Amino acid sequence: MKGTIVGQILKRHLVEGELKPGSEIGIRIDQTLLQDATGTMACLEFEAMGTPRVKTQLSAIYIDHNTLQLGYENMDDHLFLQSCAKKFGIYFSRPGNGICHQVHLERFSAPGKTLLGSDSHTPTGGGAGMLAMGAGGLDVACAMAGYPFFLRCPEVIGIKLTGKLSPWVSAKDLILELLRRLTVKGGVGKVLEYFGPGVETLSVFERATVTNMGAETGATSSIFPSDRGTREFLTRQGRGKSFCEIAPKKNAEYGQVMEIDLAKLEPMVALPGSPDRVVPVKEAGTPEIQQVNLGSCTNSSYRDLALAAAILKGRKIPEQTSLSINPGSRQVLKMLADSGALATLIQAGARIYEPCCDGCIGMGSAPATGINSVRTYNRNFPGRSGTVGDKVFLVSPETAAAAALSGKLVDPRKLGKYPKIAEPKKFWIDDSMIVAPSRKRGPMELRRGPNIQPLPKFEPLPQKLDLEILLKAGNNVTTDDILPGGSKILPLRSNLPKISDYVFSRLDPKFAARAKEKGSGIILGGENYGQGSSREHAALAPRFLGIRLVLAISFARIHLANLINFGIVPAVIGAEDYHGMEPGDRIVFSDLAREVADSETLNFPNPRTGKRVQAKLRLTERERKILSAGGLLNLVKSSS
Repeated sequence: MKGTIVGQILKRHLVEGELKPGSEIGIRIDQTLLQDATGTMACLEFEAMGTPRVKTQLSAIYIDHNTLQLGYENMDDHLFLQSCAKKFGIYFSRPGNGICHQVHLERFSAPGKTLLGSDSHTPTGGGAGMLAMGAGGLDVACAMAGYPFFLRCPEVIGIKLTGKLSPWVSAKDLILELLRRLTVKGGVGKVLEYFGPGVETLSVFERATVTNMGAETGATSSIFPSDRGTREFLTRQGRGKSFCEIAPKKNAEYGQVMEIDLAKLEPMVALPGSPDRVVPVKEAGTPEIQQVNLGSCTNSSYRDLALAAAILKGRKIPEQTSLSINPGSRQVLKMLADSGALATLIQAGARIYEPCCDGCIGMGSAPATGINSVRTYNRNFPGRSGTVGDKVFLVSPETAAAAALSGKLVDPRKLGKYPKIAEPKKFWIDDSMIVAPSRKRGPMELRRGPNIQPLPKFEPLPQKLDLEILLKAGNNVTTDDILPGGSKILPLRSNLPKISDYVFSRLDPKFAARAKEKGSGIILGGENYGQGSSREHAALAPRFLGIRLVLAISFARIHLANLINFGIVPAVIGAEDYHGMEPGDRIVFSDLAREVADSETLNFPNPRTGKRVQAKLRLTERERKILSAGGLLNLVKSSS
């Protein structure tokens, strides 16, 4: 990675280890980001560490996921987080101010800095030249307390951009094309670094669309250079002093280079089921579309929504189609109103939501049974929308607007002349909805509602365990599969006993009851187990139910770290062993703690075939200590 942007930033922030791809490194974190769905647990974890104030240069909490107040739970969490922000020295973005990634990009992004967020789409900051990464809440809490963030040193993949996007083709089509090439697991262990003459043709918001959805490849992060376009963006945001130039050196060494000619791209679509089921829109047929959603942290900038308004101007959406808009921030919403674009959207028949995550995490806008839904979001995992059996297509704002007008999935190039959208020379700036940290220090009680339950105490890893395989999952199991979101479950993120009842509820509704009855167990997974969001609850809740071991063919990066952080042993098995084991099989470990502490494998017999299985323990010494202690929080508290 010599000479790459990633290498330069990592070198300046390296605390432990060597910059050698695959080896464990510890880096200093400059900024952290929490949101309300993951932040309550992270704040409880930070409180348990006993650190009086955050030690980062800047930490922020955003209320953007659980904004629907259908009961007391969400607002209770919001007030708890606001009291945490005041006590611990954290910026607090109030409900309605916007989606964490959009607002952080606007108000806090800084080229060359490191950002760690408890949300898998934190790499959005890479659009402004930050090394921004998603992680579980406990890792973010540790960074807030001043500890290094540990990760496997990534391989840097260079993405050379040439040419310029054609009319009706956008940055969303660029990242969809990359997903078509890499798939949802092609970026695991890698950072995608963009360079080349095509970069300067993309605005920071367009770059942020690419880095945001780069998370769907499994990549650790994605990053663009900080250049003239970045300076212009920061200046418009009134933050020109945050600018510094950062670019790959002429002798930059990439593990691999992929080249994309922007001029040759065309409108693309991810078909229902997975973000990597990508084909050109012209080859997807013309299915009828009853719902169109524009927004989310991927495509909710002024440019995206003003462009949609220009396409819809003077027209009405058909009666059978619903169009909803959720702007990324209050800044975007105000500028849409000032420019007249908001009125145009309303006149066309659009429904306007507050700046929040909305349907992207199933917190509203769930589609009707059996219909097709076109969205500018980043994920279309089955059921994520809040509707079982959903059929969600992922597209650009241009394609979404075309679908809203025609009631069908169509190539937007058929609409004729492409409207030109110019961003305002100066962005509207009003930070009154961001509560800055108080300089006053002293004792202060955190506000805890009845939904906020204390952290459980987890025991160290025992020597002997008799475990039953409780569930056999397939390939590409997502964190949405493990612990779903939606308006019913998301409000329980600070209530571990209640939310644990929903573990694997979509795949096996009886799983939680069976796990409680058994008291402990094993999960068997296929390839890329745990892909998707950073939600540590997908590891924490299974641990609460007694899961001590996950055997899988391969793991997604963030979920792997979360399993270790909560004392669940992740072991890698071969495809043959995976197919040879079934739910109900019992595996007896007589010396588990010792094997985890100093062995490269877990060696045990397949109870049905008698054949010995060698499950690989691809663990660092630090990870072995965490598992032996029963989790990262136990280890941190014992060493403080």
